[in-house]
Amino acid sequence: MTLQHQEEYRDPQLSRRLIDAIHRTSNRPINLMEVCGTHTMSIFRHGIRDVLPETIRLLSGPGCPVCVTAQPEIDTFIAYARVDDAIVTTFGDLLRVPGTASSLQKEKAAGRDIRIVYSAFDALKIAQANPDKQVVFLGVGFETTAPTIAASVLSAREMDVTNFLVACAHKTVPAALEALMQSDQVQINGFLLPGHVSVILGLQAYRPFFDQYQVPSVVAGFEPADILEAVRRLVEQIEQGAPQLDNAYGRAVDEDGNPKARSIMATVFEPVDAVFRGIGTIPGSGLRMRPEFAAHDAAIQLPVQVPESREPAGCACGEILIGAKTPPECPLFRKACTPENPIGPCMVSSEGTCAAYYRFHH
Repeated sequence: MTLQHQEEYRDPQLSRRLIDAIHRTSNRPINLMEVCGTHTMSIFRHGIRDVLPETIRLLSGPGCPVCVTAQPEIDTFIAYARVDDAIVTTFGDLLRVPGTASSLQKEKAAGRDIRIVYSAFDALKIAQANPDKQVVFLGVGFETTAPTIAASVLSAREMDVTNFLVACAHKTVPAALEALMQSDQVQINGFLLPGHVSVILGLQAYRPFFDQYQVPSVVAGFEPADILEAVRRLVEQIEQGAPQLDNAYGRAVDEDGNPKARSIMATVFEPVDAVFRGIGTIPGSGLRMRPEFAAHDAAIQLPVQVPESREPAGCACGEILIGAKTPPECPLFRKACTPENPIGPCMVSSEGTCAAYYRFHH
């Protein structure tokens, strides 16, 4: 996207027209949930909550991949770091997430070989350069990152890099939407669907979910006008009682998404039940390595003993991830839990709701 194209969606006059339209249309209390951590940050950064009618409540959902990674998975990552002759490679956000008794940051400080990378292919290069080490890439994220990680596994097999392993903790968005609709902790009247994930999945991926629940759902981009337009469409659908599956990010998302990326993902991974922090086990919501790629599956090639996991005492991250609480309602927020001393992952990640509240909401 060019800068000029971006500026069109940051036009204050366009945003004002959309805000006015939302105020004219909104007549009842409604809860809208964004299920993308980048949306959460953009909403706070641009002050969108402050310009909407008081009747509209924006809830931040489980869109932060690091945040929804379950505590046992974090503890497993830490256990990999303690394996002799292993190199753990990870995206930066995971480093400071507290496990039950340690963190990757603490393990690194203790001398374990833990390296921050920007992609799975960086980890593959490290494996090539260190053939005498087991190199474990910590695979977290939604459908946005999973295709690239799958491609790195295919490359490793093609190049016969047998010491490149992936610890799979991927999650999928459509399954999470179904779980949220089945929850009795919060009523959701409409969804802002994620932009980046939808570039891969396309609008078609949400149709089974929409057909079952008939809840207003709109794919949104990330600029102020993108988000306001999606909110406007959601409010209009709700007020008219005419739910739709709609796309307000047409310049990047289409019906079919990226079939090649989905094909690569499906070649390497298969669905598996997965645990989301705050939600619990969601059938078919995770991805694991297919049996034919077991040679690159850390769970098989590098089994580790993981102590019993415990959630951080007093941390409300799980309830925040499903919109049941806001960060200020957590007794630790801004007190024991700060960006300098995070208790839970919602304060660690750049896409975490607590981090967004701490930085932008006063």
